[in-house]
Amino acid sequence: MKIVLFLVIITIIILVHEAGHFLLGRKSGIGVVEFSMGLGPTICGFTRNGTKYSLKLLPFGGACMFEGEDGISDSPTAFPNASVWGRIATVAAGPVFNFILAFFLSLFVIGSIGYDAPVIADVIAGYPAEEAGIQAGDRIVRIGNSKIDVYREISMYTQFHSGDRSVKVVYERDGERYTTMLTPKFDAEEGKYLFGFQGSLGRQKGNPLMTIKYSLIEVKYWIKITFESLGLLFTGQVSKDDISGPVGIAKAVGDVYEESKSDGLYYVWLNMMNIAILLTANLGVMNLLPLPALDGGRLVFLIIEAVRGKRVNPDKEAMVHFAGLVVLMALMVFIMFNDISKFFR
Repeated sequence: MKIVLFLVIITIIILVHEAGHFLLGRKSGIGVVEFSMGLGPTICGFTRNGTKYSLKLLPFGGACMFEGEDGISDSPTAFPNASVWGRIATVAAGPVFNFILAFFLSLFVIGSIGYDAPVIADVIAGYPAEEAGIQAGDRIVRIGNSKIDVYREISMYTQFHSGDRSVKVVYERDGERYTTMLTPKFDAEEGKYLFGFQGSLGRQKGNPLMTIKYSLIEVKYWIKITFESLGLLFTGQVSKDDISGPVGIAKAVGDVYEESKSDGLYYVWLNMMNIAILLTANLGVMNLLPLPALDGGRLVFLIIEAVRGKRVNPDKEAMVHFAGLVVLMALMVFIMFNDISKFFR
């Protein structure tokens, strides 16, 4: 069951991503040669309106292959012959559709259980928050340069900005806003720096407009945490043990399933949707990174073409993307090996 849930989540996320490329490509007049789910040999498929729809052997990945995508073609429906803005929209559509999926999943989750308002439930004695006069019931509005919309953003801030540096905190009480400076205090038991306030375990529900608002905030939260995590990775502040690939994600899905199945099917699906929101937002961000072989790398070349009014040499572009693909494949092998090695430690 755990593996099935993992495969269902990954399949839906990739299907939506590739559907974004497919729909915008068709809208831009680009011919689609093949739309496939999975990798490896084709298990089954059919052809309709000139497009082959196929299911591959390995249940990972997917592809939307456009006509003439990898070279020069005389066909008016070939990818290189579409307008540059049509190609930009087609390439960008994959990640954008991931964010749209995250939003609709968030609508269900927020509509079902509400959102975690950044309201203080308790203040810990002897910590900076108490000394600054912050009280239970106060609403945190901003920490440093970060606007706070949900309580998890407070936890995210302390996680990604650890240390004992003073920071400006804006909070609201009875409709009035107050500003104070807090210097986090190290908690030996928790092993991290804390301001000394705690949020409520409960969540608040709102009207439909509030549900839409906080669903957008939910997507923003996961996009932001992905960028923050990448920042820690690129600056060497996280180790290889903190990185997970398909094996690690599958294990996480299984762990969440085991922890929530005693609460009933409803809560299992809520937790699976939360994981799907995280993963689809993560995939959207990762694909927009300006790296060769990713959608972001392809967008870089297309934007250069739009600015200079002339396409970059296709052979040189192909070489760059091929080199990027080799590096990405090597990285995937490393991450998978790292995931598997964790089971033997």
